[in-house]
Amino acid sequence: MKTDQYVIGVDYGTDSVRSVLVDASNGAAVASSVFNYPRWQQGLYCNANTNQFRQHPLDYIEGLEHTIKDCLKQAAGVVDPAAVKAISIDTTGSTPVAVNQSGVPLALLPEFADNPHAMFVLWKDHTAIAEAAQINDHALKFDVNYLNYCGGIYSSEWFWAKLLRTLRVDEQVRAACYSWVEHCDWIPFLLTGGTDVQAMKRSRCAAGHKALWAEAFNGLPPNDFFASLDPLLDDFASGMFKETYTSDVAAGSLSPEWAERLGLSTAVVVGVGAFDAHMGAVGGQIEPYHLSKVMGTSTCDILVAPASDMDYKLIKGICGQVNGSVIPGMVGLEAGQSAFGDTYAWFKNMLGWPLKNLLQSSAVIDAETAKALEAEMLDAIIPELSRQADLLPKAADDEVALDWFNGRRTPDANQALKAAIYNLNLGTDAPRLFRSLAEATCFGAKNIVDRFIAEGIPVEGIIGIGGVAKKSPYIMQMMADVLNMPIRIHQFSHTCALGAAMFAAVAAEIYPNVETAMQQMGGGFDATYDPIEANVNYYAARYPKYKALGNFIEQNTKHE
Repeated sequence: MKTDQYVIGVDYGTDSVRSVLVDASNGAAVASSVFNYPRWQQGLYCNANTNQFRQHPLDYIEGLEHTIKDCLKQAAGVVDPAAVKAISIDTTGSTPVAVNQSGVPLALLPEFADNPHAMFVLWKDHTAIAEAAQINDHALKFDVNYLNYCGGIYSSEWFWAKLLRTLRVDEQVRAACYSWVEHCDWIPFLLTGGTDVQAMKRSRCAAGHKALWAEAFNGLPPNDFFASLDPLLDDFASGMFKETYTSDVAAGSLSPEWAERLGLSTAVVVGVGAFDAHMGAVGGQIEPYHLSKVMGTSTCDILVAPASDMDYKLIKGICGQVNGSVIPGMVGLEAGQSAFGDTYAWFKNMLGWPLKNLLQSSAVIDAETAKALEAEMLDAIIPELSRQADLLPKAADDEVALDWFNGRRTPDANQALKAAIYNLNLGTDAPRLFRSLAEATCFGAKNIVDRFIAEGIPVEGIIGIGGVAKKSPYIMQMMADVLNMPIRIHQFSHTCALGAAMFAAVAAEIYPNVETAMQQMGGGFDATYDPIEANVNYYAARYPKYKALGNFIEQNTKHE
């Protein structure tokens, strides 16, 4: 291969977008830039009490332009923009939006500029719980089980439930909505200058895991499935898409407009998009039967198995199994936890309430000092809680928590479920509560591993990726002890963006396939957490209490 070739990986997360400029010869990051979504930071269009989480497409567009241009600026004099050969992107998902026939998100039209229903419905938006339940009941009426390849249970976090909810609650959006598009499909369409949504190359990853597309059905379920679910869905599937594309395929090249905006050439290839954890698994150098855990606000757990091994085996209660959703030629299996880092963030915000609400009115210190003290204390809360929790003695009657703060993703999706904490007393303090929350997230991870194994899918190792994996030795050691498996932590800090860069290199034909790109551009692992035998025994005795608490909450949760 040529040595002066560079690629850009763009990773759209929940709070921000990051772009990384990567040397395609060795995977070294030349520059990196992050952009926090300004409207999202202000809490616009969201209501946590009703589980409504929406994002404006302008946050995505502004972040895309800012981060790529910033990377090129950082690399000026080192990287000739003409040496940039490809861009690929990953996003959260399912994060879909209503678009017109030209593929323009309705929120970009003046009449919908501030309408939450015209915006991207973020992955963790759970306003469609009733619609998901209806889809699950409806699927039982057909001879063919159209939920077979998404684990048998449809989730409120996914494509069709969110579309149906949107069409039902907003008549204006319903009238203007020509199609329904995933975030990871729209960004490549935008970059390549797409003007006809029916020509959009849809991601196999997104379509297979969240939108009921399957090779076995030769596409989406038939129109009758959707029309009989609700007449509002009549003709949506038949006019949407049939073909899907793996992310080693080019979606096109940069349009003249975007080439000019970014300072790049129209020869730059734009790859088909995918979800963040799927590209992150590639960036983290996933191996067959090793579970890649992308640990951020939630977790997304990815496992790949050779297609020949699966032999039409159906895995119950996970977030789908799709041939080629991660690596072409292998079946990608997805699971995850709806709240992981969000659990710790919730507790941090609870403890930080006085800092955020009382310091500014203090008569003891001035406003500038109060602001600085607030920032210092908030930054110190989680590291200090981790240190103090690690010093606590381990006892059989320690507090027990449940990690369903945002519902349960896997096993067996149920977004109506809530978290709980049991065995509190007057001696329970912040470090003890934090320990119980950390333990709950690790037990949630074990519940996923146990489901894979029970369904005949071996889990031979764990690969840790993401912010929590890199920054929290306390939680990673606990997880190794709970799972009784070593956890390898990938050395690259922005693994999802690196995975996107690897796919960009394949789409641009710098490498012949994803496996070669992983081998050449992956930097390996920089830490391993091995189980500690005494802790393994302690957590093994505690795990049934977590399961029992979960069973109690599930049995006593009202389903709307």
